[in-house]
Amino acid sequence: MKDPYLEVTYRHGRPIAAYFYLPRTTKGKSTRTSRAEPGIIIDYGEDGKAIGIEITAPTKVTVNDLNRVLVSLGATALTADDVAPLKAA
Repeated sequence: MKDPYLEVTYRHGRPIAAYFYLPRTTKGKSTRTSRAEPGIIIDYGEDGKAIGIEITAPTKVTVNDLNRVLVSLGATALTADDVAPLKAA
C-alpha cells in the first residue's frame, strides 16, 4: 500500500472507530502499540515502523491531534477535508 487512507466504522450513522493506514510495503501485522494522544493509538509492525493509527474516539479527536502524531512519525500532515468522514454524521 503506497498511499495512506482513512477507514471509518459507523453505527447508527455515527462514527465509533477509525483507522488511518500509513504507507507500507507489506501487509504486516501490528506487533506493538503505543498511546499517543487521548483517543489515538499507534500500531507498529515487526520492523518497528508505524503502520497505522487507531482512532478510538473519532468524535473527540481533531485534525490537529492527528497531525501532531503524524508529524512525530515523519508522515505528512492532513487537512480538514482528509478527516471529514469523521465529522460527517
